[in-house]
Amino acid sequence: MSRTGRFSTALRDYARRQIEHLGNVDIVVGIPAYYSDDSLAHVLKMVAEGLNHFYPDKKSLIIIADGGSTDDTREVAQSVEEHYFNIEVLVTIYRGIPGKGSAFRAIFEAARYLRASAVALFDSDLKSIKTGWVRNILEPVFEGYDFVTPDYSRYKFDGTITNTIAYNLTRALYGVNIRQPIGGDFGMSTAMVRHCLNQDVWDSDIAKFGVDIWLTITAITGGFRICQARLGAKIHGEKDPAADLGPMFREVVGTFFTLLDKDRSYLNKVQETVNTPVYGELVGEQPLSFDVNLEKLVEYFRLGLKNFGPVWANIIEEKDFAAVKKLALLKNLKNFELPTETWVRIVYRYAAYFCRVERQRIKILDTLIPLYNARVASLIMILQEKDQAEAEEFYDMQAKVFEDMRGYLIELLQDLEPIPDIT
Repeated sequence: MSRTGRFSTALRDYARRQIEHLGNVDIVVGIPAYYSDDSLAHVLKMVAEGLNHFYPDKKSLIIIADGGSTDDTREVAQSVEEHYFNIEVLVTIYRGIPGKGSAFRAIFEAARYLRASAVALFDSDLKSIKTGWVRNILEPVFEGYDFVTPDYSRYKFDGTITNTIAYNLTRALYGVNIRQPIGGDFGMSTAMVRHCLNQDVWDSDIAKFGVDIWLTITAITGGFRICQARLGAKIHGEKDPAADLGPMFREVVGTFFTLLDKDRSYLNKVQETVNTPVYGELVGEQPLSFDVNLEKLVEYFRLGLKNFGPVWANIIEEKDFAAVKKLALLKNLKNFELPTETWVRIVYRYAAYFCRVERQRIKILDTLIPLYNARVASLIMILQEKDQAEAEEFYDMQAKVFEDMRGYLIELLQDLEPIPDIT
């Protein structure tokens, strides 16, 4: 991971002075923001109403940690008129590497200084958040859990990085069944917050969007009590899986693969998968369907074979490369399917290869993205006639294949030796 070592704190002086005047609080709710002027007001209102309704006797701080937006994000946050006796609102630009992780760091530092008993984190672009989300995320923390992950109701083609990689690797390799490990909306205890602040990662790439999966894996490897909170549909931003998810893919998957390298001894100790409990009643509406540009996914995959074919041949197994080439030549998309076991081997081979190289890791991840597009296109063809429950059964089956084949990666990770760069 790249490092700068520049920032000893994510809080600016003016924010620190405002925090010092508050004394102590019971709850800190953090909202990382960046170009969110069209959605932030709704999120802020729902959070404030939720705190006032469910925790009226607790002193709370809502902190909007902005990444230096040049739209009206901060002005919108400051103009929301939600005045409650026990709720304060702080709007600040964080210091540090631009990214969600630096925003989290500022929120964590505020919570530590204020000795908050519980912390909640909500994305700033949520259109579907309800007041009940505040209770469902925070209540498990007050009941003794350290880390609360969201359990959304999602459309079957939403969350493709989760459904193809993040969910499967968390469950298969770390032995914890968490359906949305990169969900973005979390609850945390004081102990978990302090543990995260003590990790030497805040001047690294984790300070970007890889922070969600880092939080989840840190909670697992740190031995913290984890549960999931039922929420409704997560409606926000662009949904089409064919849209450019490259930056998010690189940061999420790159963080995950880096953690695999660091956690090799931990992975060797995992014997079985544990199901984390799910708390709370479903809050909000059901997810809406949306159109998917299948042709664009397949086109990107075929272009990937043209540009990265020799790299694929060097990383993945020969039989899997043959299957990929055959799939790229397929004319009838009705038969387009990258088999699950082939996909699992591809992900595991890439993970091991990533751990073996010391430089150009971003280039390696770039060559994986077209194969990821092929798997997403396959899921669309497999699940297009299935309802939500049937799709979830398929994702569970896919995760079990990752579990059954975990020994394949563990063996690849043994006695890794550095190899030359790919270029």
